[in-house]
Amino acid sequence: MSLGSSDRPLCEAYGLGLLDLDGVVYVGDEAVPGAVEALSTARGAGMNLAFLTNNASRTAGDVAAHLRELEIEADDADVVTAAEAVAHLVSDAVPVGSPVLLIGGEGLRVPLEERGLRCVTSLDDHPVAVVQGFHPDLGWRSLAEAAYAIESGLPWFASNIDMTIPTARGIAPGNGSLVQAVRNATGATPMVAGKPERALFDEALERMAAERPLMVGDRLDTDIDGAINAGLDSLAVLSGVNTLQDVMGLVASRRPTFVARDLSALVTAHPDVIVDGMTAECGAATAHAEGAVIGLGQGEPGSLEAIRAVVTLAWSLFDRYGRGVRLDGTLES
Repeated sequence: MSLGSSDRPLCEAYGLGLLDLDGVVYVGDEAVPGAVEALSTARGAGMNLAFLTNNASRTAGDVAAHLRELEIEADDADVVTAAEAVAHLVSDAVPVGSPVLLIGGEGLRVPLEERGLRCVTSLDDHPVAVVQGFHPDLGWRSLAEAAYAIESGLPWFASNIDMTIPTARGIAPGNGSLVQAVRNATGATPMVAGKPERALFDEALERMAAERPLMVGDRLDTDIDGAINAGLDSLAVLSGVNTLQDVMGLVASRRPTFVARDLSALVTAHPDVIVDGMTAECGAATAHAEGAVIGLGQGEPGSLEAIRAVVTLAWSLFDRYGRGVRLDGTLES
């Protein structure tokens, strides 16, 4: 599989942008540079926007308020959280009014209660299921209570299993790391709602009636794999967790449709790439390979054309020889 191309800006070629948040739209309290302007332009061109997050620590309303603080137009209904998706899964599995053991914070409690479920914090309260989502203050006692409940035979649901989460200070343990602690204690495996599983995508697509959705994310193992699982085109951006080198080494079945540095890629065309042996050309950018090393011959490092040339050449060589290549440092990742 090679990169897709578009002679129109992606915001005109696709009707709905499904946007991951952490590492794509913002990092911590600050917007990713250029994100506000790109999203405003995309919306003005007619693209509907939905914001998808595996992070269950905040309610959809809190996330929408944060987006508005960053001057990004967003209603509460435009935000779809993994907590909302897992609450939907749980409500389909247990009777309305059932007590469920809450392992998380307000971001998880609110959608569970909106689905008619009663949140409890102890196995002594006779819950019928365990529901786990990320919260920065989650501690050992809560994880232990989850383990006791799961060992007693209760079904276990998790909002997501991201092992890490990007923060303003760097990469930190995510909900997947906390889920793994419970898994280590119990040997059990939860039913997961968040990316890369389908539940979060189904929740978003059910809510947003728009044709030709495009998933935009920074994580290959959640955003891009999830889009592939859901049968959606995708744009991988390099403003968060995964790097250009990571993208270059992907096998064909895990490759995004498009790759770019950041959300500015939504408001521009994605020109064709021509590969000739050990060279790839995209617009003014040229990438060349010597052995297992790719460098940028012409073009601006970090530009869309340079990234497209490098990625296309890397994938071509991977498919041809069955091994990955690396950057020589001429292209920033």
